[in-house]
Amino acid sequence: MANLVFGAGIWAFGRIVDRYATDGYGPERSTAQMLELAAQVDGLTYLDINHPFNEPDLAPKAVAGMLDGLGLRARAVTPHIYTREFVRGAFTNPDPAVRRAAKDRVRAAVEVAAELDAGYVKFWPGQDGYDMPGQADYARLWDLTVEALHELASEHPQTRFAIEYKPKEPRVRITPLSNAASTLLAIQAAGVDNIGIVLDFGHSLMAGEAPAEALQLAHRHGRLESAELNDNWRDWDDDLPVASVHLFETVEFLLALRRIGWDRPVLLDQFPFREDPVAALSHSIETIRRLDAVCDRIDLAALRDAQERQDAVAAQRVLWAAMSA
Repeated sequence: MANLVFGAGIWAFGRIVDRYATDGYGPERSTAQMLELAAQVDGLTYLDINHPFNEPDLAPKAVAGMLDGLGLRARAVTPHIYTREFVRGAFTNPDPAVRRAAKDRVRAAVEVAAELDAGYVKFWPGQDGYDMPGQADYARLWDLTVEALHELASEHPQTRFAIEYKPKEPRVRITPLSNAASTLLAIQAAGVDNIGIVLDFGHSLMAGEAPAEALQLAHRHGRLESAELNDNWRDWDDDLPVASVHLFETVEFLLALRRIGWDRPVLLDQFPFREDPVAALSHSIETIRRLDAVCDRIDLAALRDAQERQDAVAAQRVLWAAMSA
């Protein structure tokens, strides 16, 4: 693709915590320090920024000034609606007061996104769902989610929203926004035009999808808002560097982006627990550029011919020929 541009989640440059190393990996960093590290990644221009910021008294105007001074831009604002206060859910919490708090958190993110000139506000209600059979009224969870999507999107018709679906973690089972098809149905039920999908490569793998297929499905329905690359082993959201596990699936994903004429940033959603964040994200951008050059060498006519015949071996030969050229 010509003029590839890249972004990343700001969290890649901060302290990362898991349930074992609860004191975190790496040093605690301020927003300014995270932005300064992001600016060191060659080719990185855009950031997905969490809100509230690490520093409670940090003003959006100050963050906008930091971004501008470092030559960075905000691609998205992601409100914290998946943290401890939403342990029983955000949009689907059984307590109406907590559901209101989650919506208010999104409303605040809308204001921040306007201040930062971000492209969209991201919904990732990772605590919405259930843990054990019999725990949840699935229809009720669906209704609460759709109601929240409709309410928030209708209140802010000039704001773009995007749902990053995921099948699990932190909730044992996230629902109903767990895969591409279910998310598309929820958006359709919400009856609004300003909600799309963030197609996260790793989340799609976890959902048992072929990411390139899910990407084209979201695009076909006019709902593809953003594309994110990373990698994992399919059983957990490892957020590894691009193509570190699924090489050909990544090539197929890049081909799908070309096919739909994608001209927006490609974001990196990585958690470099044990790696230097600048090195890890720089490596991913270098990998994407190498694989983009591979895509330039693919004999598309031969690949289409193999696909028309559903000849798997012939298709593999076409891909290997481009890889080894």
